Amino acid sequence: MTPVALVLSSLLSVFFVFAGSVKVFGWQKLIFETQLAFFKSYGFNRQFMGLVGVIEMLAALGLWWPQTIIAVISAMVIATVSAGAIACHLRYDSAKNAIAAIVTLSLSVTLLALNESLALF
Repeated sequence: MTPVALVLSSLLSVFFVFAGSVKVFGWQKLIFETQLAFFKSYGFNRQFMGLVGVIEMLAALGLWWPQTIIAVISAMVIATVSAGAIACHLRYDSAKNAIAAIVTLSLSVTLLALNESLALF
């Protein structure tokens, strides 16, 4: 694994373990309430937000197995979740609210491009 891929993988993993755990456990009240308000404004409920959080955490943990199919699938899941967040923010909010998702989508796509395991497909 290249140093760049290691940094990207680490950043994405830390971010999505944090973001997913807030969605699932609600341990950071301000962020949790802000996220829940976004989800509700998109027509989603608390259970769906929790499901997204579980998916985020599992994908983040999958990045811990670099240069494996697990890491590739995890990066793809993160890219998909990020793209979904961008779509919701752009449709219901503003581009400003989509910035974090745009960054995570860019990082996950870059990580996929750097990952030599793509040859497994």
